[in-house]
Amino acid sequence: MDEKQLIEGCINGDRKAQKAMYDKYSKRMMAVCLRYMKDTEDARDLLQEGFIKLFSNIHTYAGEGIFDGWVRKIFVNCALERLRQQDVLKNAEDIDTIDYTGIPDESTVSQMSAEDIMVFVRSLPDGFRTVFNMFAIEGYSHKEIGEKLNITESTSRSQYMRARKILQKMILQHT
Repeated sequence: MDEKQLIEGCINGDRKAQKAMYDKYSKRMMAVCLRYMKDTEDARDLLQEGFIKLFSNIHTYAGEGIFDGWVRKIFVNCALERLRQQDVLKNAEDIDTIDYTGIPDESTVSQMSAEDIMVFVRSLPDGFRTVFNMFAIEGYSHKEIGEKLNITESTSRSQYMRARKILQKMILQHT
């Protein structure tokens, strides 16, 4: 079944097409969910939520752009919606001073596996992890992050910088 047939099948409520869609995207979307949720159970719940949303809204896919990107956006938005409900950024602060001492060099980071780095990212406090993922991995601007999370652009910047600082400290302690 090609992608167009898969999408059509899901629009028509075909269970085989839905299963094929789940099989095709579940691993990649679980990785997205794990980046935003602190534990595996929450990530699994989010994965199910995301697929429910995907199947209920697949009829809105206009065929423009890459379907993978459309799917990913659904899962990111589900994660953000859940994090907003949990008010993960309620203690976020606007700060302009970041201490850049103790930054690990590139060789230290390049010796680590992506899995090791993601373990560190997952251990960040919710607000830092969310902003870090949105900026560094998903490619949102600080202005877009601010709008999506209902925070100021400078709060987004400071949360990102603080997340980086924490990650750098973890990496240095790991070596």
